[in-house]
Amino acid sequence: QVQLVESGGGKVQTGDSLRLSCAVSEPYFTTVTMAWFRQAPGKEHEFVAGIFWMSGKTYYADSVKGRFTISRDMDKKTVFLQMDALIPDDTAVYYCAARTEPTITQRFGDYTSWGQGTQVTVSS
Repeated sequence: QVQLVESGGGKVQTGDSLRLSCAVSEPYFTTVTMAWFRQAPGKEHEFVAGIFWMSGKTYYADSVKGRFTISRDMDKKTVFLQMDALIPDDTAVYYCAARTEPTITQRFGDYTSWGQGTQVTVSS
């Protein structure tokens, strides 16, 4: 089971940008797909974006498409989430997640490793 450590959260204003990072520990080669989820207070985990580790193919939730970009640096064993044009509805704790199956799902429980989460707060 890989260990994931997120960083990069913070407090910003509407329209600002943030970049989240998720460092993947060994054995990273068992990771096939990775994703970012978020959880706002009182709500369920929401899929944000996913990426295939080897091919780099990406998927996005409609709510963030065109504003967020997921990417990975294989040498640094890190996955990023570039968040632009942030709005208050983006306020949540953001988690990165990894799974060993070759599919990206939108269910938080389908992933086998999760980070500790990083808070993103967007004020109007």
